[in-house]
Amino acid sequence: METQAFSELFELFSTASQETLEWLLSITEEQEYEPNSKILTEDTWGNAVHLIVSGWVKMQRRGVEKPVTVEILGPGDFFGEIAIIDEPPRGSEIVTFSEVNSITISAQRFIQILFRDAQVHLRLSKIMLRKMKMYQSRLQLQKQLPKVKLTKILLFLGENYGKPTEKGTEIFNIPYDDLADLAGINLEETNKNMDGLQSKGLIEIDESNQILYLANLKQLAHIYQSRSIYPIHTSE
Repeated sequence: METQAFSELFELFSTASQETLEWLLSITEEQEYEPNSKILTEDTWGNAVHLIVSGWVKMQRRGVEKPVTVEILGPGDFFGEIAIIDEPPRGSEIVTFSEVNSITISAQRFIQILFRDAQVHLRLSKIMLRKMKMYQSRLQLQKQLPKVKLTKILLFLGENYGKPTEKGTEIFNIPYDDLADLAGINLEETNKNMDGLQSKGLIEIDESNQILYLANLKQLAHIYQSRSIYPIHTSE
């Protein structure tokens, strides 16, 4: 990958110097994973930082009955840095939804980058702060209606990882049970509200290619901001 394409894809390195980018690309490793592969397990956190070139992954934690999805990441994002600069998330693992191509930076090299380029260090701090604010905003949604919570999750995925197309913003067709976990609602509520969004033409699902189209992000944002949505019969 060329340095310009690399810095454009990964916000973390968007302000890195040309020297840093060239050095970085010389010491990274490319990895490929099949769907439902475990990239990180509880025992392997802290070994490296993983940059997602293409594909989608989820972070899940041990639950009472089954693993619970707590985060979904797409192209241009990264994971593994927390375990290097702080402590590993206990009982957590990273699992692929789709085929994933990634670039891996060893823990030692990642620390070197932070010392080597102050702009990367600053960018990392800003991204981590933004992610913390996003997590807090999700917590503030706990008292909202299920349909509002679900809309917020779809907006987040579309705005952060979506690809513009003629049909709308394209994201991976996330399984409903994972969307339910992320939104903090049950699977029945997720099914009914997703069906309602489809019936109103706000989303379109291409199951054969595992694609979900968000037809109009602005309209979805209006739904979220107004705290109302087209009538969808749920057990609110």
